[in-house]
Amino acid sequence: MKRLTGVPERFDQSAHLAQVNDYDSFAEAYSAENENSLVNAYYERPAMLALAGDVAGRRILDAGCGSGPLSAALRGRGAVVTGIDVSAGMLALARRRLGDDVALHVADLSDPLPFADGAFDDVVASLVLHYLEDWGPTLAELRRVLRPGGRLLASVEHPFVAYTFQDPRPDYFATTSYTFDWPFNGQSVPMRFWRKPLHAMTDAFTTAGFRLSVISEPQPDPAARELFPDDFDGLSTRPCFLFFVVEVPPSASGSG
Repeated sequence: MKRLTGVPERFDQSAHLAQVNDYDSFAEAYSAENENSLVNAYYERPAMLALAGDVAGRRILDAGCGSGPLSAALRGRGAVVTGIDVSAGMLALARRRLGDDVALHVADLSDPLPFADGAFDDVVASLVLHYLEDWGPTLAELRRVLRPGGRLLASVEHPFVAYTFQDPRPDYFATTSYTFDWPFNGQSVPMRFWRKPLHAMTDAFTTAGFRLSVISEPQPDPAARELFPDDFDGLSTRPCFLFFVVEVPPSASGSG
């Protein structure tokens, strides 16, 4: 449940993949790349932080925290952060980064979460939900652990992008998976994502009891133009990720 460093280059829908999305297998290399990459450090994380706004004193769950760069940025702005991730290897790197004053838990977002109802003011789910076929149980749990009036901030692969990798293109209106080999740091890492149309995403949020507040298609940090002259224009003129802010109604019960 991590932040992508870019669009995968080679897709293989027919490949038989014994194990996919295994970030433990390349945690160190991924974390190093993620730290300063154009897509992560100058686009996705700044956009999430801008949507979060003033977080001083807020209790935030970083759902899919990886090695902790977003958690660190939120903590630096005064938030009280808790991190969860399915990868023990990535959490070990997060512990190295964050020290002992941030609670970190190995947890799968497909399972019940080890937190009380209404435990958090905000949840951030940074490039996480597109790993899941069914968002319903996960969104129900995230709503449960948010207080009334709390927010979920989520970034996902843009649905327009997810339907342009294959020829012929898949049915836009169907929820379908795709698998690919991600060339990364000299190795080929098998991955699987789920593509959904935009209406299925927004319907999933509202069905879980959230109220849609923001849909955002942000621009990368202008400072990246000089740092990444070959890639900046492409990122700033074509869709990459889609960002949502959804809220638990103030009068709602945290248990849903």
